[in-house]
Amino acid sequence: MKTIVYRDNGGPEVLELVERDVPAPGAGEVRVRVAVSGVNPTDVQARAGMGHAKNFPEITPHHDGAGTIDAVGEGVDPGRVGQRVWLFMAAAGRPAGTAAEYSVVPAERAVPLPDDAGFDVGAALGVPALTAHRALTVAEDGPRRLAPGALKDKVVLAAGGAGAVGHAVIQLARWAGATVISTVSSPGKARLAAAAGAHHVVNYREGDAAAAIREIAPDGVDVIAEVALGANLELDLSVLRFRGTLSVYANQGGVPVELDVRRTMVLNTRFQFLVLYTAGPEVLNAAIEDVTAAVADGALPVGEDHGLPLLHFPLDRAADAHRAVESGAVGKVLVDLP
Repeated sequence: MKTIVYRDNGGPEVLELVERDVPAPGAGEVRVRVAVSGVNPTDVQARAGMGHAKNFPEITPHHDGAGTIDAVGEGVDPGRVGQRVWLFMAAAGRPAGTAAEYSVVPAERAVPLPDDAGFDVGAALGVPALTAHRALTVAEDGPRRLAPGALKDKVVLAAGGAGAVGHAVIQLARWAGATVISTVSSPGKARLAAAAGAHHVVNYREGDAAAAIREIAPDGVDVIAEVALGANLELDLSVLRFRGTLSVYANQGGVPVELDVRRTMVLNTRFQFLVLYTAGPEVLNAAIEDVTAAVADGALPVGEDHGLPLLHFPLDRAADAHRAVESGAVGKVLVDLP
């Protein structure tokens, strides 16, 4: 089979297209014929050696993807052969992710993909959708699960609504019944956030963003899904309600976080920092079930018309796909398998 590997950390140039034997699934595993592989910032960071230990001599990257199960290992229902699935955390603690024609993963990391959902949708779930679910389910007063009506009467702010996680926050929050606000940095990104389903879009580079958000939500925002905490903290605290929640999954831009402790104490602010690797099985299982239900309801479409442009690369241009993520390309970067 054809697969992408890297043996040393470094830039995109360390990625190499090679031929390897088709792997056999072990006990509790399935083998998936990958159709589409999703690329996330965490994949690029792991390749570069940023905050990720390289624990194997050769690594095939990418956590997310979608395809069809073609073989199962001992202890796995053989009826799963032929099942369309979406993959998550394929490379977490393992040497081989989804940037290959075949990927072997623990059976629970291959989730049945609803019939009406294409492989592009499946490959765009994983890290973004599971992170978005976590961001929306950590408030003190709940909910812990998402379903239609679960966020009724709540106001959610998706920072950076044109990004993959922000896009999933908008879609899941809207599906769950919240009033959704998104902040963006340009008219083009505003169009994408609106297409994703945001009820209100605020360009934080134009006018008084805090005043605009407060006009929409006079009592403040219940949950903020934050992608750039250092840059946005002042705005966040200006619009967060008492006992509101700041769900932080990144600090894009690397601006240092300077915290006014007394101000956040008075607000009774809850800060929740998010990463999937240590979220725990109960959290992940709940997110998987809810995200799959949202997909079945048609709530997580992708493509420019739905607020998330798709950037496709062939497998032999995986390095260019990584460069697109590193350069901040707007949309979801996908690698198509032959």
